[in-house]
Amino acid sequence: MNIPSDEPPQAPDHGAAIRKVVIVGGGTAGWMAAAALARHLASADVAITVVESTEIGTIGVGEATIPTIRRFYAQLGLTDADVMSETQATCKLGIRFEGWGGPQSDFIHPFGLYGQDLNGVGFHHYWMKQAETGDATPLSAYSLGASLALADKFVEPSPNPSSSLSVFDWALHFDAALFARRLRRYAEASGVRRIDARIAAAPLRPQDGFIDRLVLEDGREIAGDLFIDCSGFRALLIGDALGTPYEDWGDWLACDAAYAVQTENAPDRPAPPYTRVTAHKAGWRWRIPLRHRTGNGLVFSSAHMSDDEAQDALMTTLDGRPLTAPRRIDFRPGRRRQAWVKNCVALGLSAGFLEPLESTSIALIENGIERLKALFPDRDFAPTVLDEFNNQSAREMERTRDFIILHYWLNGRDEAFWRERREAAVPDTLRRKVDLWKARGAFVRYRWEMFHPASWLAIYDGLDLRPERLDPAVQGLDPVQLQQGLWGMRDAVADMVTRASGHDAFLARVTQETRLRGISNAS
Repeated sequence: MNIPSDEPPQAPDHGAAIRKVVIVGGGTAGWMAAAALARHLASADVAITVVESTEIGTIGVGEATIPTIRRFYAQLGLTDADVMSETQATCKLGIRFEGWGGPQSDFIHPFGLYGQDLNGVGFHHYWMKQAETGDATPLSAYSLGASLALADKFVEPSPNPSSSLSVFDWALHFDAALFARRLRRYAEASGVRRIDARIAAAPLRPQDGFIDRLVLEDGREIAGDLFIDCSGFRALLIGDALGTPYEDWGDWLACDAAYAVQTENAPDRPAPPYTRVTAHKAGWRWRIPLRHRTGNGLVFSSAHMSDDEAQDALMTTLDGRPLTAPRRIDFRPGRRRQAWVKNCVALGLSAGFLEPLESTSIALIENGIERLKALFPDRDFAPTVLDEFNNQSAREMERTRDFIILHYWLNGRDEAFWRERREAAVPDTLRRKVDLWKARGAFVRYRWEMFHPASWLAIYDGLDLRPERLDPAVQGLDPVQLQQGLWGMRDAVADMVTRASGHDAFLARVTQETRLRGISNAS
């Protein structure tokens, strides 16, 4: 697709404002970008066009999110109830990991805090000091988010929590295709133009190698100042047209394929408020509950499991009747060397992909859009702007990569795949974090991290990695006072869970409120 333009060179237009933004690809990434930029640039004279083809499918298995998604659509003026009702969504308080530390291993990574820090010392030091007395109270008992999830209950967080014990957050399990459809309506209502066509070429300007225009298969040409590549793994612009190298992280993240299938919901089983991820001999399975169906998938290393084995391992563990045939998805963990090259920004899968674990793909799209809004260029495309965008994007991908590698590195399973993951080399940035935790029970905080210390604590504890030394401030504590303080926190969390309603009751209430609002608006 690297076709030079036949048009005569034009003089650079230094300092001129961007007037035409062209987004290649719809799907989740494309319509998130279109909606967000339409909102952000509402008072600017900028035309936004989305070019997508209904003949080309999307990956569309990104049904689990993290809490940042709720901030994203809130900026568009959409409410939780609006999005939940239109995307068949359920609530997500965290991720439940089964079998990662061994056959009986079972723990929650919640969106929230654990206990209360005291006198500048992290709660986990007090909890581990108490555990030395034989107290087997699990860490999850001090997390409202984890405790609600394990009880299949849900309550919205207080906007003004009285203490850190009641601090937690939540996300959604939703139908990604319905979410993209909702954002498309929003974007088109905001003036975004949609063109349904396949792209034949993206000619480059001979004088500087910038993308000049898109040439569609029907002969039409679409000019633009800024092009946003949301074409998924195909990477039509950032890869094919501009030839941006791809950094392969397969040595660190060995899973490279997945099968996905949708099933009916079990009629007598309420949807749990968490994503379930269950380890198997060469990877892991996901189960994501929606209102109208369940999303299932199996992620695996093709070097350790055949296609037939993978499909069998998935299909024999389904809870409901399949609604679709299993679909294979191949991927290469890694990222583009630069996410922004010349006048093209890559968002979503075209910029890179890690793997489905921890539901990071949509969050990376959100953060890429926020960076683009903050660093929105003129037509001179100042190198300092591109450099900053690329630096932030690279560091965020690397920090997220390290967190995902951690799950494999600390595993406690015996199969060949899992032994290899334990013994594999890891990035120095991850090793530094783990070494500090082991030596002192402390957390390293880097810029552009998606996951904060409470998330790292959840994985360290769930996979049984304890520090060699605790903070000296907890060593001389009165054991009776320590026990009373911790049990008071534990009981306060348990009381809040007792008073909460079931997750299914919350979903029913959202449905009823949405229906009543629709009746009121119609009248």
